[in-house]
Amino acid sequence: MPIISTFFGIVVRMYFADHGPAHVHVAYQGHEALVAIETGEVIEGSLPRRAAALVRQWCLDHQPELAQNWANAQALLPLNRVPGADND
Repeated sequence: MPIISTFFGIVVRMYFADHGPAHVHVAYQGHEALVAIETGEVIEGSLPRRAAALVRQWCLDHQPELAQNWANAQALLPLNRVPGADND
């Protein structure tokens, strides 16, 4: 599963041909969650409150890039790196 972004110790991945709704897989200090691209909300799993807030805002700030990556992943096309919240 390709890593599309990392910031503040948070690792964001996206599977190819994954199930809907459009989401990213987030890992942080032993926590794992699926986060909706459209809203930035945790839809499965859990993250510490501060990490969840960072990921939520990051998703909202990068919705177009994430939506394009989701479309690419569904079509089995390469994914693009998305800048992290720390501007990596």
